Amino acid sequence: MWTVKDFDELTTRELHAIYELRVAVFVVEQACAYQEVDQSDLTYLHGMNWRDGALASYFRLIEAEDGVHLGRVIVSPKFRKQGLGRGLLEKALDVTRRLYPGLPLHAQAQAHLQDFYASFGFEPVGDVYLEDGIPHIDMTLRL
Repeated sequence: MWTVKDFDELTTRELHAIYELRVAVFVVEQACAYQEVDQSDLTYLHGMNWRDGALASYFRLIEAEDGVHLGRVIVSPKFRKQGLGRGLLEKALDVTRRLYPGLPLHAQAQAHLQDFYASFGFEPVGDVYLEDGIPHIDMTLRL
């Protein structure tokens, strides 16, 4: 079940689940030592997909001068290989269209997921670069 909330609407349990999942994947699994919890969490919308009481997938969105930015796109290791990544992007696109009509959606995608994002219409902007030691590419979708 999907819910989308701003930071002040999150319960402490939801916030704990978000941080636990993000740190488990982005810091531990991907072996990246960086400040995962940041000030941006205070202003982003948080999209959460719950399955059997567990956070199965997650994203965050924020409106900026150049459009809407999609970040922290993640599927829990326990729920991978079930098509949740596609559902996550579909939900993020739906929320963006509804709340930010006509604005482009920007993603800082891990380079190995470029084709996945392209399957939704995202186009690369610039070249592949390293972010925390992981190849990334900026991509944009004109809605």
